[in-house]
Amino acid sequence: MRTYDRNGVHIEQCEMCRGIFLDYGELEALTRMQQQYMQAPPPPAAPAAPAAPAWGASPQVHHHHHGQPHHYRQKSVFHMLFST
Repeated sequence: MRTYDRNGVHIEQCEMCRGIFLDYGELEALTRMQQQYMQAPPPPAAPAAPAAPAWGASPQVHHHHHGQPHHYRQKSVFHMLFST
């Protein structure tokens, strides 16, 4: 058995089958960390009004996100624990 300590969680891994083994307390700690990680972020502050373009300024390039940031899949706590 190989023992890892990642973010305060004690993980044991079998060297033969590479299976992961956790104590019950470690599993509770992982689920608690996952819940904290996935909770909704605070609402953003109101955006400031955009400044008017200067006379003769070149036009801006517009992306087709309609004011929304590009959506990436949110990584979980498990990604932080098991990434090497």
